[in-house]
Amino acid sequence: MSARDDILARLGRPEGDPDAEYRLLHRGYLERHHADGIVELFAERVAHYRAIVHRVDEAALPGAIAAALRPGAYVVPEGVPDSWVSSIEPSRLVGPDADLTRVAGTLTGCAVGIAETGTIVLDHTAGQGRRALTLVPDHHLVVVRADQVAADVPEAVARLVITRPLTFISGPSATSDIELSRVEGVHGPRTLEVFVV
Repeated sequence: MSARDDILARLGRPEGDPDAEYRLLHRGYLERHHADGIVELFAERVAHYRAIVHRVDEAALPGAIAAALRPGAYVVPEGVPDSWVSSIEPSRLVGPDADLTRVAGTLTGCAVGIAETGTIVLDHTAGQGRRALTLVPDHHLVVVRADQVAADVPEAVARLVITRPLTFISGPSATSDIELSRVEGVHGPRTLEVFVV
């Protein structure tokens, strides 16, 4: 049997359930590197990527979101809890079908946060909207609940549905040229604000 045949045999047949087959894969590696303080580690790592991090409780969240807004309208996808936007003037909120080049930013939830890497993962279900909502506007506000923070990548992936479209965000959009000059906002939001609840 070739290595290719061996790998394909372990993955199963394409007509099977990819999520079930993924969960059955043998993983001979350490799956969790951190046991304690993962929310604090997540906030530290996200801030390391030049994101603005707010540690708030549920009661303070609406006011903190409202205070972070810049002039202009913000896209709020379907499924965002009403309580998150309760301190914002309704005329400043637009639906997900708005012209994304004419809004100041967007507010979303997420599927999971990864403490080890400071990464936020969106699976574009309720409260997260389509992918363009988090790539076109210049300011992305994202709410991450403490129970959504996974310690490491393997734990995060285990929480996700791997057949959904996934967007991994590690700080604001940035790139460096050959002389290592950092430029932000080239292919996504120039500013990422994370509210850890």
